[in-house]
Amino acid sequence: MALTDKKRRFVDALLSGATNREAAVAAGYSEKTASQAGSKLAKDQDVLAEVGRRLKQKQAVSSEVKPARKVKGEDAQEVDLAEVELSHTDDPRVFLTELMNADGADMRMRLEAAKTLMPYAHGKVADQGKKDQKAEAAKEAGKGKYSQGKPPAGKPSLSMVKG
Repeated sequence: MALTDKKRRFVDALLSGATNREAAVAAGYSEKTASQAGSKLAKDQDVLAEVGRRLKQKQAVSSEVKPARKVKGEDAQEVDLAEVELSHTDDPRVFLTELMNADGADMRMRLEAAKTLMPYAHGKVADQGKKDQKAEAAKEAGKGKYSQGKPPAGKPSLSMVKG
């Protein structure tokens, strides 16, 4: 059987990244029966052949390798990774620190090493929990005109308590 207009629209939508259901709706099927129609069309021989043919065309076009861009300017230095001297260690923190501080390493690589090291050097500041918030609120509420005074200075003893 030939490829109908609805099947062709289904293939177009399917290749643009839509799901079977979304492609069936785009092809003109009703919302209520789109899931069943999409499943049926996805198994159709004509649709499968058309999808395969179009994918082969896309691969043939995209298989051409583009040459790498050449960057001009003072910052365009080609640095071999062999030039970067890093000590051999089993400790990943030492390795990442050396990589982050290496002058010959690529800046992106140095930045990634710094990001990876961040949790080890600087802890994440978390929000207060419920109990901490209540305790803080109680302290703030107790700071009024008639709040409790500070205890006497010096070494606490029973004579201070009894008077």
